[in-house]
Amino acid sequence: MALLGLLGLALWRGWLELPPRWNPWAPLDINAAPNLLTRFKLARLAASPELCRQALASGGVVYSPQADSNGRCPLHNVVRVQRAGVGFSSSFLASCPLAVSFALFERHGLQTAAQAVFGQPVVSVEHLGSFACRNVYHRQQGRLSQHASANALDISAVRLADGRRISVEQGWNQGEQGRFLRLMQAGACEAFNGVLGPDYNAAHRNHFHLDMGGWGLCR
Repeated sequence: MALLGLLGLALWRGWLELPPRWNPWAPLDINAAPNLLTRFKLARLAASPELCRQALASGGVVYSPQADSNGRCPLHNVVRVQRAGVGFSSSFLASCPLAVSFALFERHGLQTAAQAVFGQPVVSVEHLGSFACRNVYHRQQGRLSQHASANALDISAVRLADGRRISVEQGWNQGEQGRFLRLMQAGACEAFNGVLGPDYNAAHRNHFHLDMGGWGLCR
């Protein structure tokens, strides 16, 4: 344990040099393949807007910074995402870590799945929204949803380079499309803390819910 602590101190102080992708204190690079340190680097972004936006820049994400706000559903360290390797049905508000996680997923999960099944890339993503100041499942009582802090995104469909539209609701049990959607979900589970899809419950029959909450669930 003491040896691990000494190693961590040496890395933090810069006494020991490692390649950036294996240095836990180096900025997260969206282009680099995820590894055992990616989750740690993602976790650091919530407390550091500067570090988070540096990560967004590494992946060429097009976004506009947003001011913090208070109230029942306070927003901190948020951005409005216009493009992240793919186009979107509309721009969306996202916590900065959510935006970085999406960029990682798009680069290393979504496109990998599309190439494996269809031999072509995804060019655009349709979503049902991100920020909504509400409780889980719109209940009158209970805890706030991850959507209430712009910490979640619901994806309903994607469009391929040849124009084909792959819908979560219509394609989930449809052979090639279903295979792609399951690979897509598996890739999302590597980038997000919470991933819920059609097999979770009826409320998610038509979309993947992706969030950066503190609990880990992939269903």
